[in-house]
Amino acid sequence: MPETRLVLPAPAKLNRLLHITGRRADGYHELQTLFQFLDHGDTLTLGRRDDDTLRLSPALAGVADDDNLIRRAARLLREATGTRQGADLHLDKRLPLGGGLGGGSSDAATTLLGLDRLWGLGLSLDTLAELGLALGADVPVFVRGHAAWAEGVGERLTAVTLDTPWFVVIHPGVTVATPAVFQAPELTRDTPPITMARALQGGAASWRNDCEPTVRTLYPEVARVLDWLHDRAPSMLTGTGACVFASLDREVDADALLAEIPAGWHAFKARGLNRSPLHDALDR
Repeated sequence: MPETRLVLPAPAKLNRLLHITGRRADGYHELQTLFQFLDHGDTLTLGRRDDDTLRLSPALAGVADDDNLIRRAARLLREATGTRQGADLHLDKRLPLGGGLGGGSSDAATTLLGLDRLWGLGLSLDTLAELGLALGADVPVFVRGHAAWAEGVGERLTAVTLDTPWFVVIHPGVTVATPAVFQAPELTRDTPPITMARALQGGAASWRNDCEPTVRTLYPEVARVLDWLHDRAPSMLTGTGACVFASLDREVDADALLAEIPAGWHAFKARGLNRSPLHDALDR
């Protein structure tokens, strides 16, 4: 019998490396990136209903109901399978919107995997990842649930094993508009492609984010965070931001850095993970 209620994590991700290698004719950018999960994120509670209603709570400020990726994922799953089952979906939102942590994509992936289990559909990860791609380029990595080297627009994934430091993630209190970053004339779009083996061999000391210089220019608040972190720990923008992360070897060092965070910035510590806590929860 399928479960009637599930409480599942929707973890954050970091881009440990992000190169922009080109721009396609359709306007999308070709990327190379390393995705890694964190043991911190949103929580989604899913309850099976006896009717076909999809009820989502609470509403997200600034996000139209029909644009919410949780609702879109649920509708897409019903359209793809023909099921008319319903669900109550409640989101405990902890990840900031426009933060570069993949919160919306992670919520969508948790919805797909959770409802597949709740409704007893039995779809494969390949099928769910293909559905997820229609919702956003970052959704498949959350569906598959393993740290990954990604190419294309971020959808071609190869599982990798990365180091798992402690991270301090800082949000400077601004929302970055991803389209503005990718449309900026000064954005680097011609980084020579490298192999996955070369990226991993170079290690974290050689990794960078091609979006960072542009985001620094467009969002002075993000630049202030990067400058503040520069002398304290290895740090980088994740995605197009606004969040910046610092990597530290020990939890005690992460705690010490957290204690220094200036007022007005939001910050948390988390451990890097190679396997998504969503998959751990589903296995249990």
